[in-house]
This record gives sequence, structure tokens and C-alpha cells, in this order.
Amino acid sequence: MNKPMNDDAKSLQVMAELGAATCLEDLYPVLHANRYTAGWHKKTPSLWKEPRKTYLPQHWRYREARLAMDRAGEWISTELAERRNLLMFNPVEGNEYATARSIVSAYQMIKGKEYAKTHRHTPNALRLILDTKPGVFTVVNGVKLPMNPGDVLLTPNWSWHSHYNEGEANGYWIDFLDVPLVHLLEPMFFEVQEGDTQPVTSEPAQSEFAFPQAWAEAHLARMAPDAHGVRRLVLPTVQHMPSMHLAHALIPKGGRTGVSRSTAHRIFAVMKGEGSARIGEQEFHWEFGDTLVVPGWTHFEFSASEEALLFQVNDEPLMRMLGFYRQES
Repeated sequence: MNKPMNDDAKSLQVMAELGAATCLEDLYPVLHANRYTAGWHKKTPSLWKEPRKTYLPQHWRYREARLAMDRAGEWISTELAERRNLLMFNPVEGNEYATARSIVSAYQMIKGKEYAKTHRHTPNALRLILDTKPGVFTVVNGVKLPMNPGDVLLTPNWSWHSHYNEGEANGYWIDFLDVPLVHLLEPMFFEVQEGDTQPVTSEPAQSEFAFPQAWAEAHLARMAPDAHGVRRLVLPTVQHMPSMHLAHALIPKGGRTGVSRSTAHRIFAVMKGEGSARIGEQEFHWEFGDTLVVPGWTHFEFSASEEALLFQVNDEPLMRMLGFYRQES
């Protein structure tokens, strides 16, 4: 039985093969076998003039997702699924998870008298609440946060969190997480809390992890509209969500955002109103609760047929931090 060569012996063999080469074509198989690529002989370029848009514009309808979760709720509980959610995946080859390049979004439902287990993970997470009745809340590191329609609730990296519904009606929201980014960089940690439920240690009237819709609309009312009449509000969340930027845009009836594009990847959710969006070469008609994705370096514009409030999650802080952010308006 032949013993595997040690590193020194293997190196001597490689050097002998390289020395025996009589032309470049003799070199290439030796280089490839030893995990080298000749930079002048690459099969595909590694640099290009502008971003190659792999991810696609996409639109998911809340009314479809809500019915799907209601039907699933007939057969699967949070005991079996832990989270009853529907991931919105971008239909690119090999992907069944990520919504945008660095962000995943999912619709989630919790039934009446149900509890979603306590866990924590390194990805940052946040929720946009769509439809709930009193009695639905989340607990983040012991802090009780009501889940009211229009609220934006944060779950920063490595925070214990769980969801409760003490009422009778189902509760619905949209989750946003930077899991695809963590998958790429690989620092994924996940832990389930021992015991039945997470104890509530405080129930503050206000929290740095909660941004009610009424709070957002009051701030928007004080913002000066831009050249298109759109009022924009960036939520003060980067200290908790350093990889993601959260923002609201209030578009007047008949208004539009103007065409722009940037290197950031963007996911929009409709908080109220309806209208249309032009993303790349595609046009989508949206309404309350819908979700749309704008891939990086793709032209887009939103138009409102009635006053509309849009919520946006993007990876602009990440792009700026790395010096990769570019924008055209």
C-alpha cells in the first residue's frame, strides 16, 4: 500500500513536473492540479466595468402569503415548525432562500393562544407588523414589545427573542434578516433557550427597539418633501443593525419617487396605499402588505395611485462601510 507523500516530497514532484514543461500548454495541467490559476489564462474575467445583476426584480403578494399561511396553520404548529413563515426567495440558479443578495425576507403568522420558541442567532432581524389584534407581542432579551400594525421592531444580533399571541385572532408580519450576509462570511451561531418560555423582565412605554407607525408618520409630517413631493424618514437604527438601513417613504396620491439606482440591494414593503413600480424592465402593481425587491444597480421608480407609505430595508450601510456605495438619480 502506497503511503501519501509528505509536503516536501510532493513539492519536489511538482517542481520536477514544472521543470519538465516545454511550453505553456504543458504548464497549465500542472498548475491546475496544484490549485493554481494562471491569471492570464482564466476561463472567465474576474473584473468587469459595472455590476452584473444576478438577482432579479420580484414581487410577492401579501394576500397570497396570508392565505397560504392560514392553510398551513391547519396542519403545522409552532411546536413542529418553530416559526410558521414563508421565505421569499429570489429565483436565481441555486437559490431557494435569499430575497436579495445580503437580506432575506419572510411572511410570518402566529395563531391565537400560540407561542413561538425563544432562540437567538448572530444574524440581525427586524419585523414589520401587518395585521394583529391586542395580545400579540414579542420579547427581546426580556423586554416585552407589543406587535401593533405598522410597528417596526428590532432584534439585534445575539438577542434572545420569542413571539406570543394571547388573543384569538391570527397575527401577521414580515421578517427581514441579514442571514445571506452571515452565510457568505460564515460567522453563524444559533441557540435555542432551555425551558418553556422567556420571562418578561420589563414592559417599557417606549423602547429603542420599537418604532410605531404613528411615531413614523408624525416625523414624516415634519419632514420637507423632496423635488417629487415624497417625504422620507431614515430610522435611527444603524447602531443596532449595522448591516442594514431602515427607512419610510410617504408618497402623495399621484406622486412618484423619481428614477434612481444604486449598488445597495433593497426590499420594499407596502404599509398603506397602492400603486405601481418600475424595476428594471418590469412593472408591478402593489397594494397593502406586498413585498418587492430591487437588486443592486437596477433602475427603479415607485408611483402611488393613492397616498402610500412604503417601508424599505437595504444594505446601504454595509456598502458605504466598505466604500462600495454608488448612486445615480
